[in-house]
Amino acid sequence: QVQLVESGGGSVQVGGSLRLSCVASGFTSTNYCMGWFRQAPGKEREGVAAFDNAGRSSYADFVTRRFTISRDTAENAPHLEMNMLKPEDTAKYYCAARKGPAWSCGIQAQGAPVMEYDYWGQGTQVTVS
Repeated sequence: QVQLVESGGGSVQVGGSLRLSCVASGFTSTNYCMGWFRQAPGKEREGVAAFDNAGRSSYADFVTRRFTISRDTAENAPHLEMNMLKPEDTAKYYCAARKGPAWSCGIQAQGAPVMEYDYWGQGTQVTVS
């Protein structure tokens, strides 16, 4: 059974930084995409960043050059380093995974995933003020 557990959220001032972590279990990284999504109150969920099973990453334009996704292969988990945080980054952030080929893993420029993700964590709140 695939399980994803996020941590690292919190409150931070504008311009500050946070690092989100995700612990994944129940599957191996082979043939799995992993990524981070977010949802603010009253808004639709959007993709933030993702990487495919070859380690290639993609980002939504609104986080490019501020956020970095990395992969801890030992723990089979993606981390999200968030810098230069803005109030509009306030949201609940979710770790997600999907089983599929590399082409299906990406996040498009406007934040839509190429393909829907299948497995989700409970989320961790990030508040920027």
